[in-house]
Amino acid sequence: MTTTLTLATATPGGGFPLYGGALAETVNETDPALRIEPRNSKGSTENVDLLERDEVDLALVTGEVAVDSFQGNGRPAGVLKIVAAMYSTVGLFVVRGDSPARTIADLKGKPVAFGAKGSGLTILGRYVVDGLGLDQQKDFQAIFLDKAGDGPAMVLDGRAAALWGAGLGWPGFTAVAEKGGRFIAPTAEETQRILAKHSFLKSTTLPAGSYPGQSTTIQSVGSWSFVLAAPKLSDDAAYAVARALDKGHAAFVRRLAQAAETTPRNTLAAAPSAGLIHPGAMRYLTEIRVH
Repeated sequence: MTTTLTLATATPGGGFPLYGGALAETVNETDPALRIEPRNSKGSTENVDLLERDEVDLALVTGEVAVDSFQGNGRPAGVLKIVAAMYSTVGLFVVRGDSPARTIADLKGKPVAFGAKGSGLTILGRYVVDGLGLDQQKDFQAIFLDKAGDGPAMVLDGRAAALWGAGLGWPGFTAVAEKGGRFIAPTAEETQRILAKHSFLKSTTLPAGSYPGQSTTIQSVGSWSFVLAAPKLSDDAAYAVARALDKGHAAFVRRLAQAAETTPRNTLAAAPSAGLIHPGAMRYLTEIRVH
């Protein structure tokens, strides 16, 4: 008997659909008794709503949106549980190579594509600029996209001065970097200010060579994204997903480089508390002595 689970990702052209597709292929290959069916959504904010209404079984959710759910900011607290940590996201702006902008301050008053409506990346961007005393909508000509894939073209043809995004292997960054784009991140002093105001964010690093033309390591801020479960997901199903992701890890990484961070140890380390990990996933972590 095969257990079929639906997985909500995000809008086409972003990193979550890529990750969700690779996750589904890996789990389906590793455990014939499981079938993951990814589906596009409007992003992390809608994904939390879908999970809470039990309309999907699993969903990909960025750290900022997940923390709001865990803490009960505007919704019931602690209803959703973590099945796995996905990867850490490094938040950055990308601009054209001929852009005069060198700092975040240089982007003030300019049209900036902050991501798709409802995307967790958009919320991460809001927290980052807020940490610098800036308002995403008042201090920038903020553009919120219908589809994440629309952003790179807007930068390349000049409709936007910059595109905000995050993570390794993010398609929007790749598209602009391949055309000579470069990155803008908070300075060390700005990073301290952001982390002081928003302690759930973390100092993160983008290794050199992560994108075309990126020859140096870039320091920034970001958070961990998660695979979250709906309240209806059984312990056995969560256990099976956690196990398949671990057993199929090498195949997952071959499909998608950033899946290298999807490990049981990182799940335990990235969770704000062990109690937020799904009991079924925690059973697997205990079984393999990751605790």
